[in-house]
Amino acid sequence: MTTSNIKAVIQWDIHKVWETVSAVERYDTWRSDVIKTEFKGEKQFTEYIKNGYSTTFTVTVAEPNRRWELDVENSHIKGHWMIVFASKGSETEIDFTACAAAKQLSTRPVGKSIFEQTYLKKVQAQFITDLKKAACCT
Repeated sequence: MTTSNIKAVIQWDIHKVWETVSAVERYDTWRSDVIKTEFKGEKQFTEYIKNGYSTTFTVTVAEPNRRWELDVENSHIKGHWMIVFASKGSETEIDFTACAAAKQLSTRPVGKSIFEQTYLKKVQAQFITDLKKAACCT
């Protein structure tokens, strides 16, 4: 399993950041890669990206304005995401840690590790970029 971490400061107060990140039904309004989300229960949802590819998330921890943790699974990876929110006055620092293990690659550790790291960094960077754009445009 590979772990990736990214930290960023969002130009919004913590309540607005939490509200945006935790309102998964509105992901298609601010996330550039998501076309829709579907709920599979109170704590589980699936998001679909533009090519129709889906990822299922199960919320394991939801502490408003503090911490959000999710188990993540799709046909390529299985893992866990944790986002910690910290108020910095009118700004919010988010600390986003993602862990994942590739499902379908060969058992060669180097190949799996490179895929996992590339996948995680790409997903995290896009999420942060989109969240910053949402913050500046509302």
